[in-house]
Amino acid sequence: MKYMLLVCGDDTADASGMAPVEPWVEELGAERGVRLHGHRLRLPADAVTVRVRDGEVLRTDGPFAETKEYVAGFDILDCADMEEAIRAAAKHPVAAIGAMEVRAFWDEEDAEPEIRRLDAELTEAARERDIDRAMACYAPDVEVFHPVSGLEQSGVDALRKAEELWFSTLAGPVDREVLDFRLRVDESVAFSHALVRTRGTLVDGGVLDTTARVTTGYRAAGDRWQIVHQHTSVPVVAGIPGAEKVPS
Repeated sequence: MKYMLLVCGDDTADASGMAPVEPWVEELGAERGVRLHGHRLRLPADAVTVRVRDGEVLRTDGPFAETKEYVAGFDILDCADMEEAIRAAAKHPVAAIGAMEVRAFWDEEDAEPEIRRLDAELTEAARERDIDRAMACYAPDVEVFHPVSGLEQSGVDALRKAEELWFSTLAGPVDREVLDFRLRVDESVAFSHALVRTRGTLVDGGVLDTTARVTTGYRAAGDRWQIVHQHTSVPVVAGIPGAEKVPS
C-alpha cells in the first residue's frame, strides 16, 4: 500500500546537528525499495495560496496557515501496512527536530490489469494486421525507436507510417508472443520490460522469427493508460532488421 510522508519542519528548531537525509534515502530507496520518490519543497515564504470566492480568484502570497511548522518536503512510500510506514518515518532525520505526517493514499483501482490489457491489444492487432487497433494504444506524442526504420519516430502519425511499412513486408497474420513481461507502476507513470517473439511469413516467401527486448513507458491519461515511449532492440541481419530468412 502507498503512503504519503509529509516532512514537517519547524522554523524554531535548531537543525545544525541533524543527520543528513541521503543515507535514509539510500536505505529505503535503492536498498529496500520502500521509498518510491520524493522531493524537497521551497520555504513557505515562496508559497502562493489560491482561493476562489464567488467566481473570483484570490491569491495570497505565503502559506494558507500561519504556523511555525511547515511542510518541507514529501516522500512516497510503498509499505505493507501503516506500521511499516511509521517505522520508515521514524528513521527520517527530520523526525528528530520536526514531525512526520503519514497518510495512506485513497484506494484506487489497480492499474496493472489495464496496462497488461494494452500489451494484449498489441498482440491481437499484430495477428489481425489492424494498424488502427494498434495505434489506439499509443499517445499522440509517443516517442518510439522503431526496428524497421532504425530511427526514432516522434508522434503517432510517424509511428503509423513505420508500422505500415513493416506490415507491407509481411504476408498473413503476425504471431506476437510475450515471453517475459515485468511491470512497475508508480501513480501516473509505469514502465515495462519484455521479451517479445515475433513470427510471420515475409512477402518474398521467407520467414520472420525474431526475439526482441522491448522497453515501454506508459502514462495515465484521464481514466486510461497510453504508451508514450517504446524502444525495441532486435538483432540485425541483411534486409529487414530482426528478420531471419528461412528458405521456403
